Amino acid sequence: MMFVPGNNPGMMADAHIYGPDSIMLDLEDSVTMAEKDAARLLVHNALKSIDYGNTEMVVRINPLNTPYGKKDVEAVVKAGVHVIRMPKTETADEVKELEAEILKVEEEIGCVGRTKIMAAIESALGIVNSYAIATASPRMMGIALGAEDYSANLKTNRTPGGAELLLAREQIVVAARAAGICCFDTVYSNLDDMETFRKEVELIKTLGLDGKSIINPRQIEVVNIVFTPTEKEITKARAVVAAIKEAQAKGSGVIAVNGKMVDRPVVLRAERTIALAVAAGVIDKEEVL
Repeated sequence: MMFVPGNNPGMMADAHIYGPDSIMLDLEDSVTMAEKDAARLLVHNALKSIDYGNTEMVVRINPLNTPYGKKDVEAVVKAGVHVIRMPKTETADEVKELEAEILKVEEEIGCVGRTKIMAAIESALGIVNSYAIATASPRMMGIALGAEDYSANLKTNRTPGGAELLLAREQIVVAARAAGICCFDTVYSNLDDMETFRKEVELIKTLGLDGKSIINPRQIEVVNIVFTPTEKEITKARAVVAAIKEAQAKGSGVIAVNGKMVDRPVVLRAERTIALAVAAGVIDKEEVL
Protein backbone atom coordinates (compact mmCIF):
# COMPACT_ATOMS: atom_id res chain seq x y z
CA MET A 1 0.00 0.00 0.00
CA MET A 2 1.82 3.09 -1.26
CA PHE A 3 1.23 6.42 0.46
CA VAL A 4 0.79 9.40 -1.88
CA PRO A 5 0.33 13.00 -0.66
CA GLY A 6 -3.11 14.32 -1.56
CA ASN A 7 -1.68 17.72 -2.44
CA ASN A 8 0.61 16.41 -5.20
CA PRO A 9 -1.26 16.06 -8.52
CA GLY A 10 1.75 14.66 -10.38
CA MET A 11 2.32 11.84 -7.90
CA MET A 12 -1.38 11.01 -7.82
CA ALA A 13 -1.50 10.80 -11.61
CA ASP A 14 1.50 8.46 -11.90
CA ALA A 15 1.33 6.33 -8.73
CA HIS A 16 -0.40 3.33 -10.30
CA ILE A 17 2.19 2.81 -13.04
CA TYR A 18 4.62 1.36 -10.49
CA GLY A 19 2.27 -1.52 -9.72
CA PRO A 20 1.35 -1.18 -6.04
CA ASP A 21 -1.53 -3.35 -4.87
CA SER A 22 -3.10 -0.35 -3.16
CA ILE A 23 -2.65 3.41 -3.31
CA MET A 24 -3.44 5.50 -0.25
CA LEU A 25 -4.07 9.15 -1.10
CA ASP A 26 -3.35 11.12 2.06
CA LEU A 27 -5.39 14.08 3.28
CA GLU A 28 -4.02 13.98 6.82
CA ASP A 29 -0.39 14.24 7.96
CA SER A 30 1.23 15.03 4.60
CA VAL A 31 -1.09 18.01 3.98
CA THR A 32 -0.74 21.32 5.82
CA MET A 33 -3.77 23.03 7.36
CA ALA A 34 -3.66 25.70 4.68
CA GLU A 35 -3.89 23.08 1.93
CA LYS A 36 -6.61 20.82 3.36
CA ASP A 37 -9.48 22.09 1.22
CA ALA A 38 -7.43 22.20 -1.98
CA ALA A 39 -6.07 18.68 -1.38
CA ARG A 40 -9.58 17.34 -0.82
CA LEU A 41 -10.66 18.70 -4.20
CA LEU A 42 -7.54 17.29 -5.88
CA VAL A 43 -8.15 13.82 -4.41
CA HIS A 44 -11.82 13.92 -5.39
CA ASN A 45 -10.92 14.82 -8.96
CA ALA A 46 -8.16 12.21 -9.12
CA LEU A 47 -10.53 9.44 -8.07
CA LYS A 48 -13.10 10.60 -10.59
CA SER A 49 -10.83 11.17 -13.57
CA ILE A 50 -7.76 8.90 -13.37
CA ASP A 51 -8.01 5.29 -14.49
CA TYR A 52 -6.23 3.39 -11.73
CA GLY A 53 -7.19 0.04 -13.23
CA ASN A 54 -7.47 -2.75 -10.67
CA THR A 55 -5.49 -0.89 -8.03
CA GLU A 56 -7.31 -0.62 -4.71
CA MET A 57 -7.85 3.07 -3.89
CA VAL A 58 -7.69 4.18 -0.26
CA VAL A 59 -7.94 7.69 1.16
CA ARG A 60 -6.68 8.61 4.61
CA ILE A 61 -9.05 11.26 5.86
CA ASN A 62 -8.60 13.74 8.67
CA PRO A 63 -10.14 12.78 12.03
CA LEU A 64 -13.87 13.45 12.25
CA ASN A 65 -13.36 15.71 15.26
CA THR A 66 -11.49 18.21 13.07
CA PRO A 67 -13.13 20.75 10.73
CA TYR A 68 -12.02 18.62 7.76
CA GLY A 69 -13.00 15.02 8.49
CA LYS A 70 -16.66 14.98 7.51
CA LYS A 71 -15.96 17.03 4.39
CA ASP A 72 -13.29 14.49 3.45
CA VAL A 73 -15.78 11.62 3.84
CA GLU A 74 -18.35 13.32 1.62
CA ALA A 75 -15.82 14.13 -1.10
CA VAL A 76 -14.18 10.72 -1.36
CA VAL A 77 -17.35 8.63 -1.04
CA LYS A 78 -18.96 10.64 -3.83
CA ALA A 79 -15.79 10.07 -5.89
CA GLY A 80 -16.09 6.30 -5.48
CA VAL A 81 -13.17 5.51 -3.16
CA HIS A 82 -12.85 1.82 -2.27
CA VAL A 83 -11.62 2.24 1.30
CA ILE A 84 -11.49 5.09 3.82
CA ARG A 85 -8.55 4.89 6.21
CA MET A 86 -9.29 6.25 9.69
CA PRO A 87 -6.26 7.84 11.34
CA LYS A 88 -5.44 7.49 15.04
CA THR A 89 -8.32 5.12 15.80
CA GLU A 90 -8.71 4.37 19.50
CA THR A 91 -12.26 3.12 20.07
CA ALA A 92 -15.07 1.21 18.39
CA ASP A 93 -17.32 4.25 18.78
CA GLU A 94 -15.07 6.22 16.44
CA VAL A 95 -15.51 3.52 13.82
CA LYS A 96 -19.29 3.62 14.24
CA GLU A 97 -19.26 7.40 13.87
CA LEU A 98 -17.39 7.10 10.58
CA GLU A 99 -19.75 4.34 9.46
CA ALA A 100 -22.71 6.65 10.04
CA GLU A 101 -21.09 9.45 8.03
CA ILE A 102 -20.33 7.09 5.14
CA LEU A 103 -23.89 5.75 5.13
CA LYS A 104 -25.31 9.27 5.05
CA VAL A 105 -23.39 10.07 1.87
CA GLU A 106 -24.03 6.68 0.27
CA GLU A 107 -27.77 7.03 0.82
CA GLU A 108 -27.63 10.43 -0.84
CA ILE A 109 -25.97 9.06 -3.99
CA GLY A 110 -27.64 5.63 -3.99
CA CYS A 111 -24.74 3.24 -3.41
CA VAL A 112 -25.22 1.90 0.13
CA GLY A 113 -22.53 -0.52 1.27
CA ARG A 114 -19.91 0.33 -1.35
CA THR A 115 -17.29 1.96 0.89
CA LYS A 116 -15.04 -0.08 3.18
CA ILE A 117 -13.15 1.07 6.27
CA MET A 118 -9.54 0.55 7.35
CA ALA A 119 -8.56 1.66 10.86
CA ALA A 120 -5.05 2.91 11.58
CA ILE A 121 -4.07 2.13 15.17
CA GLU A 122 -1.50 4.58 16.45
CA SER A 123 -1.64 4.62 20.25
CA ALA A 124 -1.51 2.37 23.30
CA LEU A 125 -5.27 2.75 23.78
CA GLY A 126 -5.85 1.75 20.17
CA ILE A 127 -3.79 -1.40 20.64
CA VAL A 128 -5.70 -2.29 23.83
CA ASN A 129 -8.99 -1.83 21.91
CA SER A 130 -7.80 -3.41 18.65
CA TYR A 131 -10.29 -6.30 18.61
CA ALA A 132 -13.22 -4.02 19.43
CA ILE A 133 -12.10 -1.71 16.62
CA ALA A 134 -11.67 -4.62 14.20
CA THR A 135 -15.21 -5.84 14.85
CA ALA A 136 -16.95 -2.46 15.14
CA SER A 137 -18.40 -2.46 11.61
CA PRO A 138 -19.13 -4.93 8.79
CA ARG A 139 -17.40 -2.39 6.55
CA MET A 140 -14.07 -2.97 8.32
CA MET A 141 -11.70 -4.66 5.88
CA GLY A 142 -8.46 -4.22 7.78
CA ILE A 143 -6.48 -2.60 10.58
CA ALA A 144 -3.04 -1.08 10.23
CA LEU A 145 -0.23 0.01 12.52
CA GLY A 146 0.91 3.63 12.51
CA ALA A 147 4.32 3.38 14.18
CA GLU A 148 5.46 6.99 14.49
CA ASP A 149 2.52 8.17 16.58
CA TYR A 150 2.43 4.85 18.45
CA SER A 151 6.11 5.10 19.43
CA ALA A 152 5.65 8.69 20.55
CA ASN A 153 2.62 7.66 22.59
CA LEU A 154 4.74 4.99 24.30
CA LYS A 155 7.38 7.68 25.02
CA THR A 156 10.02 5.80 23.06
CA ASN A 157 11.70 5.97 19.63
CA ARG A 158 11.75 3.87 16.46
CA THR A 159 14.71 1.51 16.28
CA PRO A 160 16.11 -0.50 13.34
CA GLY A 161 15.19 -3.78 15.01
CA GLY A 162 11.66 -2.65 15.84
CA ALA A 163 11.57 -4.13 19.37
CA GLU A 164 9.30 -1.29 20.48
CA LEU A 165 6.68 -2.35 17.88
CA LEU A 166 6.66 -6.11 18.48
CA LEU A 167 3.72 -6.19 20.90
CA ALA A 168 1.65 -3.86 18.70
CA ARG A 169 2.33 -5.91 15.56
CA GLU A 170 1.43 -9.15 17.27
CA GLN A 171 -1.72 -7.64 18.81
CA ILE A 172 -2.87 -6.28 15.44
CA VAL A 173 -2.40 -9.68 13.81
CA VAL A 174 -4.30 -11.47 16.57
CA ALA A 175 -7.15 -8.93 16.52
CA ALA A 176 -7.42 -9.06 12.73
CA ARG A 177 -7.42 -12.84 12.58
CA ALA A 178 -10.02 -13.07 15.35
CA ALA A 179 -12.18 -10.58 13.43
CA GLY A 180 -11.63 -12.23 10.04
CA ILE A 181 -10.10 -9.15 8.41
CA CYS A 182 -6.68 -8.11 7.07
CA CYS A 183 -3.79 -6.44 8.87
CA PHE A 184 -1.10 -4.16 7.50
CA ASP A 185 2.25 -2.93 8.77
CA THR A 186 3.59 0.58 9.10
CA VAL A 187 5.95 2.46 6.79
CA TYR A 188 9.75 2.34 6.85
CA SER A 189 10.99 5.80 5.93
CA ASN A 190 14.78 5.38 5.49
CA LEU A 191 15.07 4.88 1.73
CA ASP A 192 18.86 4.67 1.99
CA ASP A 193 18.71 1.48 4.07
CA MET A 194 16.98 -1.10 1.92
CA GLU A 195 18.66 -3.98 3.76
CA THR A 196 16.98 -3.09 7.05
CA PHE A 197 13.74 -2.47 5.19
CA ARG A 198 13.87 -5.99 3.75
CA LYS A 199 14.54 -7.46 7.20
CA GLU A 200 11.50 -5.59 8.52
CA VAL A 201 9.32 -6.93 5.70
CA GLU A 202 10.57 -10.46 6.40
CA LEU A 203 9.73 -9.98 10.09
CA ILE A 204 6.19 -8.78 9.50
CA LYS A 205 5.54 -11.64 7.09
CA THR A 206 6.74 -14.08 9.76
CA LEU A 207 4.43 -12.45 12.30
CA GLY A 208 1.49 -12.98 9.95
CA LEU A 209 0.71 -9.50 8.64
CA ASP A 210 -0.84 -9.32 5.18
CA GLY A 211 1.16 -6.46 3.72
CA LYS A 212 3.37 -3.42 4.15
CA SER A 213 2.74 0.29 3.87
CA ILE A 214 5.38 2.06 1.78
CA ILE A 215 6.33 5.61 0.84
CA ASN A 216 8.35 5.12 -2.34
CA PRO A 217 8.02 2.95 -5.49
CA ARG A 218 11.54 1.58 -4.85
CA GLN A 219 10.13 -0.38 -1.92
CA ILE A 220 7.49 -2.24 -3.94
CA GLU A 221 9.85 -4.84 -5.40
CA VAL A 222 11.25 -5.78 -1.99
CA VAL A 223 7.78 -6.33 -0.52
CA ASN A 224 6.71 -8.40 -3.52
CA ILE A 225 9.84 -10.57 -3.39
CA VAL A 226 9.44 -11.29 0.32
CA PHE A 227 5.72 -12.07 0.16
CA THR A 228 5.82 -14.11 -3.06
CA PRO A 229 6.17 -17.83 -2.30
CA THR A 230 9.33 -19.55 -3.53
CA GLU A 231 9.26 -22.29 -6.15
CA LYS A 232 9.97 -24.85 -3.42
CA GLU A 233 7.07 -23.58 -1.30
CA ILE A 234 4.71 -23.64 -4.29
CA THR A 235 5.74 -27.19 -5.24
CA LYS A 236 5.08 -28.40 -1.70
CA ALA A 237 1.74 -26.58 -1.57
CA ARG A 238 0.70 -28.02 -4.94
CA ALA A 239 1.38 -31.52 -3.63
CA VAL A 240 -0.84 -30.88 -0.60
CA VAL A 241 -3.65 -29.41 -2.74
CA ALA A 242 -3.42 -32.36 -5.16
CA ALA A 243 -3.65 -34.76 -2.23
CA ILE A 244 -6.75 -32.95 -1.00
CA LYS A 245 -8.42 -33.33 -4.41
CA GLU A 246 -7.45 -36.99 -4.60
CA ALA A 247 -8.85 -37.69 -1.15
CA GLN A 248 -12.07 -35.85 -2.00
CA ALA A 249 -12.45 -37.82 -5.24
CA LYS A 250 -12.11 -41.07 -3.30
CA GLY A 251 -14.45 -39.87 -0.59
CA SER A 252 -11.65 -40.28 1.94
CA GLY A 253 -11.09 -38.04 4.93
CA VAL A 254 -7.43 -39.06 5.11
CA ILE A 255 -4.88 -36.90 3.28
CA ALA A 256 -1.33 -38.12 2.71
CA VAL A 257 1.66 -36.57 0.89
CA ASN A 258 4.73 -38.72 0.21
CA GLY A 259 3.45 -41.29 2.66
CA LYS A 260 2.97 -38.79 5.47
CA MET A 261 -0.37 -37.80 6.97
CA VAL A 262 -1.37 -34.16 6.41
CA ASP A 263 -3.38 -32.35 9.08
CA ARG A 264 -5.56 -29.26 8.77
CA PRO A 265 -2.91 -26.58 9.64
CA VAL A 266 -0.71 -27.90 6.82
CA VAL A 267 -3.66 -27.73 4.42
CA LEU A 268 -4.47 -24.16 5.44
CA ARG A 269 -0.85 -23.06 4.93
CA ALA A 270 -0.75 -24.75 1.54
CA GLU A 271 -3.94 -23.00 0.46
CA ARG A 272 -2.55 -19.64 1.55
CA THR A 273 0.70 -20.29 -0.32
CA ILE A 274 -1.24 -21.01 -3.51
CA ALA A 275 -3.41 -17.92 -3.00
CA LEU A 276 -0.32 -15.73 -2.58
CA ALA A 277 1.28 -17.27 -5.67
CA VAL A 278 -1.84 -16.55 -7.71
CA ALA A 279 -2.04 -12.99 -6.37
CA ALA A 280 1.62 -12.44 -7.23
CA GLY A 281 1.06 -13.73 -10.76
CA VAL A 282 3.51 -16.61 -10.33
CA ILE A 283 0.86 -19.18 -11.21
CA ASP A 284 -2.51 -18.87 -12.97
CA LYS A 285 -5.71 -19.28 -11.02
CA GLU A 286 -6.92 -21.81 -13.59
CA GLU A 287 -4.02 -24.10 -12.70
CA VAL A 288 -5.33 -24.68 -9.17
CA LEU A 289 -9.06 -24.91 -9.89
